[in-house]
Amino acid sequence: MSALTEAIAKSFAARAKQPPARSPLRALGRRQLSGAEVLAQSVATTAPAVSMVVLPVTMLTHGHLLGGMITIIVATVLVTLIAFCVSQFTKRMAASGGLHSFVFRGLGTRAALTTGVAMLVKYLGSAVMTLYHGGQAAIALLGFGGVHLHNTFQVTALYAGISALILGALVRSVRFAAWAILIVEACSLLFIIALMLIGGSGSQQAQIVPPTSSHGLLLTALAAVFALAGFESAAFFGPEARRPLVTVTRTVLLTPLICGGLFVFAGWAAWSGRSDTLVNAYLHGTATGISPAVVIALNIGLGCSWLASSMASSNAASRLIYSFGIERLIPRRFASVHSVFRTPHVALSAVSTAVLLGGGAFAVLGRGEIFDDLRLTVRGAVILAYTLTAIASLVFLTRITEHTPGILAAASCGSGAGGVTLGYLVYVNMIDHSYVTPIAVLSILMSGTLWQLYLAQRSPKSLLHVGAFDRPETEDVLPGAGAFATDAAGNIVLVGEPAVGESVTGAR
Repeated sequence: MSALTEAIAKSFAARAKQPPARSPLRALGRRQLSGAEVLAQSVATTAPAVSMVVLPVTMLTHGHLLGGMITIIVATVLVTLIAFCVSQFTKRMAASGGLHSFVFRGLGTRAALTTGVAMLVKYLGSAVMTLYHGGQAAIALLGFGGVHLHNTFQVTALYAGISALILGALVRSVRFAAWAILIVEACSLLFIIALMLIGGSGSQQAQIVPPTSSHGLLLTALAAVFALAGFESAAFFGPEARRPLVTVTRTVLLTPLICGGLFVFAGWAAWSGRSDTLVNAYLHGTATGISPAVVIALNIGLGCSWLASSMASSNAASRLIYSFGIERLIPRRFASVHSVFRTPHVALSAVSTAVLLGGGAFAVLGRGEIFDDLRLTVRGAVILAYTLTAIASLVFLTRITEHTPGILAAASCGSGAGGVTLGYLVYVNMIDHSYVTPIAVLSILMSGTLWQLYLAQRSPKSLLHVGAFDRPETEDVLPGAGAFATDAAGNIVLVGEPAVGESVTGAR
């Protein structure tokens, strides 16, 4: 009890008019999300129900059943290693900027801005694609009910209505959105698993559309990695979690294991023929003799999973944009929070509008090659962000002398595999004379440097605010147990134990 007694004694000697310390992220509402709600956000972003169908389709399309199984297992191991690297940050800090804020701690401003752009591309691209697919599932369901959408106005109205519902749920409450996502995704997963378990009667044989690429294993690897991508979205909600350093870390580590196990099961179903009915229903509807009830149920399950993923991706993107606003990297109005619901409504509105424009454009104009280019660009962006995060974790822990052989191995394997995969992706597109993805990846790589140069000229003080995280407030610390001082940006922050006779608030 000596430490407690000493702290109590110091509390009586503390200065009466000490300026209070405030977290820059307190407006979101600290300590409100439970572990289940954080896990729901993380799992839904990966859209496991959809991925359990897409991965067997990819494996069967390219004829790599054994290779596909091994690829899924290897991807799960590698992404879990990346998650271990991310957990080194989440157990030490909570930040609404996610990987963007973490990379800043290890590699500095330029790499942090590059990571922020990469993650924004990832989440906006994912939200656009999943909104498009979810809308197409809704159109198919309406067709089964005798309602056919023929013109541009009807399709646009449908997508606008779906986007409005998603935005309303996200603005209403982060907890409400989390539970809605959890329930929808759980129901979708149960249906997909049940159909795979009972789909091995042999009455159906998968009828595959001929592949359009000869790089089957690369596409399978990209699909597996992207299916697992999103586990880190829990980090965006660290400031809003009740026990952020424990809850978010646990979620980041568990999500790749849970989803990876589901995807290995889906790969086994493709290998054993138990996914043939599911694949035919997904690719051909009732044309192969599958019951309309199964096709309708599949569209309901996949549609809900797609829209839940679009909601979760939009939610994560809004927190990233909110963090940019807090750090003054973009106009401060994007850091505005709803006065009642305490959600970043301006950022959410901006994200929802961008997602609606993208998803609606694909629905009205058709997918074409640009959709495939978007898919590859998003996958390249997330691999780039993971690679930078793995390197940053090792650099950060080395600087604070807390690195271990385990983190060295994880960071080396994760960043090495990410770099090789990204390089191979660019190379394959180049030899196929497809230049959109290489140009997009190169642009993302250069974005951090260009953004930093722009800020250095137009708003140099904003560079002092990069990497904002949820800092302890005055009320979080026992009076007299810690010292608060002003940092380089002029914020009152917890700095530790003051020296004897030192001015607490005047320290620099």
